[in-house]
Amino acid sequence: MNKYELLIRFSMLSHKKPSKLIRYLQNSSDNIDEQFVFQHCQLSKEQISQFYQFDIKSILEWLNQDNHYLISWDDPLYPEQLKFISSAPLCLFVIGNPALLISPQIAMVGSRQFTDYGAQWGRYFAGELAINGLTITSGLALGIDAISHRGALDVKGKTIAVLASGLNYITPKTNSYLAQAILANDGAIISEFLPTIKARAEYYPRRNRIISGLSLGTFVVEATCNSGSLITARYALEQNRDVFALPGIIDHSNSNGTHWLIKQGAYLVTEPNDILEHYTHQLSWIRKQSISTTTENSSLLHSNILAVINHHALPIDIIADKIKEPVAEVAIKLLELELEGLVKAVTGGYIRNHSLSID
Repeated sequence: MNKYELLIRFSMLSHKKPSKLIRYLQNSSDNIDEQFVFQHCQLSKEQISQFYQFDIKSILEWLNQDNHYLISWDDPLYPEQLKFISSAPLCLFVIGNPALLISPQIAMVGSRQFTDYGAQWGRYFAGELAINGLTITSGLALGIDAISHRGALDVKGKTIAVLASGLNYITPKTNSYLAQAILANDGAIISEFLPTIKARAEYYPRRNRIISGLSLGTFVVEATCNSGSLITARYALEQNRDVFALPGIIDHSNSNGTHWLIKQGAYLVTEPNDILEHYTHQLSWIRKQSISTTTENSSLLHSNILAVINHHALPIDIIADKIKEPVAEVAIKLLELELEGLVKAVTGGYIRNHSLSID
């Protein structure tokens, strides 16, 4: 039996002992003697019967499709840091670019019910971190998760979505277009669950441990005290990873969770460099090039203008003065940026457009 068929069948067993199988796989070839595995892993007669009864035809057909992968624990693309978490998955199903699994990642999570504040800063930070070489990893959920994925895509950065379902079932369905955008931009969508498994409530914490386990640290953008993103933060601490939190509006419930994390010792974050500099020694190959300080970036339309516009309204004459261009030319460029949805006109001038578009 080949290794992948064994892994698929083994993943369906109840009361399995994956640690024993992992030790065996480290010294095995692609052709595996399943009888030896049964003995090595001390499987019962009932488990052996279950092992053979499972019909894996649909799973093998799924794997035969383009850009569909099964990354096993002993595969070079299986993330090293994920191996050291509690109950590390035996394998990961992947659609898209599997090489992203071993890229340096930051988890970005937060509430489904977000504020304009959370949307604005979540998208901004995701873009800044992504353009500096970090892969943005999140859960494709509504709210801050989707905003974070979008922020990375805005700057043509890389992002990974981790699902609490099999990959045949994009959850929630309303984020199907976002999932397509992730794949179209060389991102990845992954799951530890068989492709045919639908999402269940108890699968979300399991999904969260993978989000944090893949990442150097977890950045909580906005969260209530009951938010599932605090579960991800707790997993990060258990996995000896960093936890970062964005301070929020002091009288809003969506900030209670992040403020609580800061009180517990999470790193307070007010700018992208707070995270980037934390990992300077680990990301020495990344050239620091923040959108907010760059004067020229060929991948973005009129990036010199975008570099000076943020969340505070700037009048057109101030923008023109900052970039040393005539007001008439700046007005034309601002119109082009507005048509592209990158900036918007407000009372007092122009701001970066952080309004949410997750479809």
